[in-house]
Amino acid sequence: MRSQRNLRGWWKMAGPIDSSAYSATPLGSLPLVAIDLETTGLDVRTERVVQLGAVRIVSSEIDPADGFDALVRPDIAIPASATAIHGIGDSDVAGAEPFPAIRDRFAEWAAESILIGWAVGFDLAVLQAEHRRHGLSWNPPRALDVRRLVQALSPNLPELSLETVAAWLGLPVVGRHTATGDALLTAKIYIALLPRLRDRGILTLTQAERACRAQTQLAEEEARAGWLDIDVSADGGGEDVADFARIDSYPYTHRLRDVMQIPPVFLDDGATLEQALGLMMARQVSSVFLPPSPEDGRYGILTERDVLRAIDSDKGQALARPATDFATRPLYMLAENEFVYRAMGAMTRRGFRHVGVTSRDGEPAGAISARDLLRERTGAAASLGDTIEEADDAAALGRIWPMLSGVARGLVREGVGSREVASVVSRELRALTRQACVIAERSLRDEGLGEPPSHYAFLVLGSGGRGESLLAMDQDNALIYQADAPDSDADGWFERLGRRVSDILDEVGVVYCSGGVMAANAAWRRDASSWRGLIDGWLRKSRPEDILSADIFFDFVPVYGEAALADELRRHALSAAGRARSFLQALTINAGNFRTPLGLMGRLRTENGRVDLKIGGIMPIFSAARVLALRHGLPDRSTRRRLEAARDAGHADADVVDNLLEAHEILLEAILRQQLRDLDAGEKLSNRVAPSQMTAHDRDQLRWALHQAPSVRDLLGAPLFGP
Repeated sequence: MRSQRNLRGWWKMAGPIDSSAYSATPLGSLPLVAIDLETTGLDVRTERVVQLGAVRIVSSEIDPADGFDALVRPDIAIPASATAIHGIGDSDVAGAEPFPAIRDRFAEWAAESILIGWAVGFDLAVLQAEHRRHGLSWNPPRALDVRRLVQALSPNLPELSLETVAAWLGLPVVGRHTATGDALLTAKIYIALLPRLRDRGILTLTQAERACRAQTQLAEEEARAGWLDIDVSADGGGEDVADFARIDSYPYTHRLRDVMQIPPVFLDDGATLEQALGLMMARQVSSVFLPPSPEDGRYGILTERDVLRAIDSDKGQALARPATDFATRPLYMLAENEFVYRAMGAMTRRGFRHVGVTSRDGEPAGAISARDLLRERTGAAASLGDTIEEADDAAALGRIWPMLSGVARGLVREGVGSREVASVVSRELRALTRQACVIAERSLRDEGLGEPPSHYAFLVLGSGGRGESLLAMDQDNALIYQADAPDSDADGWFERLGRRVSDILDEVGVVYCSGGVMAANAAWRRDASSWRGLIDGWLRKSRPEDILSADIFFDFVPVYGEAALADELRRHALSAAGRARSFLQALTINAGNFRTPLGLMGRLRTENGRVDLKIGGIMPIFSAARVLALRHGLPDRSTRRRLEAARDAGHADADVVDNLLEAHEILLEAILRQQLRDLDAGEKLSNRVAPSQMTAHDRDQLRWALHQAPSVRDLLGAPLFGP
């Protein structure tokens, strides 16, 4: 019986994500197939396919060894006028397979790639007609029209032909009017367009789809010719992503400290396996820790399974042997403030049944077993973080990173608070930055530039450091390294590293910081002594530009390298800031210098239909929390913990703090929900929300939250600058 798979089956990837999850994927990381057809004519309702050609694009490169080229038997005579163009006659296709067989082979080859083509609406219309002619079900695939992308970038080209566009881009034309030749040229044009699209802010699949839809004149011409509207294939995320991300929220809202065994159970040096088994039985635990190894200072673990395997392999003699003979070293450990989904992902991928948990000072604080986590699911979303850490190049990161938007959508649907979602996003942003460092460091070694010339730490600043990033993020990072040797060029090596990391992050979708706050720039890449001197200068001079720099710097967290370097710098910065009265006063004034986007009678002031909720809402709250933390020596980074600590210590009015905390949650949620809507629509993500897209209840909540922001001035004793 003939297969009745629908057309979407052509792009069914082996894995947990279907094409709908590619909405936020950077264009350079999309799995693509460039397709072209040769036909018996131009009437899309009646003409037949005589050749199907395609090439695969992976990581912005054409795979020359992996193409698809097949003649198709049309079962009608090929007109001489068509043969004159593509050179395919009746004798050429007499022994070819019919369309259904070619369709099935192409389905297996193409997997779940996104389709691109030149005037692809024509090809889709012909394919639709062929499917209906042969009784096959039809569902239009997700597709991009390269011709429309060219029109969006250069509307004044004399004509939209492959030859003209190839000449514009400096590309040679080879194999014209063959399906494979035209597919190959289309693929080359697409790749050449990528940097131009990036310059125009067209970064992701949905943004490119939106740019295609905006070419209304072409769309009208194509509709009159009977071509298929590519808009119907642009599902833009929507419910498919939400369905995929309908996940159990528990692993994303609970930390390891919430579920771990406390305290850890240690086995004495020299203990036998029998003694270890007795200890497990007495304490009712499934594992015990072994003291640090004299060789490397790393802990070990002995589990009940290790005991069973030992007895099975060595029978009774095993019980008398040292337990260390059967233990696992080193013990895989995670910090107590990690989310549960991190432990789940590690166990799933690495095959562990236990992980150790460390306290804030890095010492063992407990253990997590698979038994502890049985109530949680270890699906694809839960292993997101571990998957990031397995990516070995920028393109792999680019394919993984968009999964985060699906996770965020699922958490929102389950009613998880926006601060918890922001914490998950921030955790993975830091993981992404760390992996970018790993990839960049390896690439420098591969290029013969050697190992790092000294110890260093890579830092994430701003909202990523505070744990408050949402889906619209840019790069805020820095680098600290040990002092140069007298004749070394350490900074030159670290400059290359910083630039490589920034390029990787930008390619993935974490765009360059418009203010240049990146380790690629010398101002944010220094040795430890220079950093201390810079901070002391900020505190002493308290110039406006110093306040702006300090605002973003004081929330930093190390994500790669020698954390001790960053921790020492943080201690110095916090201690010095707490004593710098003029600096704290300037920081206080800056925190109170804002205007809320509220007009008369509480009306929302919009610009182009949107309200910026960061400048007049979120920023005053997190700035005030930072001032309180610096004033009173509070070690926390997040806005919520800083405000709660100040309230609990009697440094801030409890009612004001409680209202600000609620307002902070409302503002974050409004921004997050808008970003998810904009993601589906192909809009550029930002902190600006459209009140017209909100419910009346949500608008009322938003106004209430914005009314709370001015109370930060009372909280800090700041001068009045605006309403």
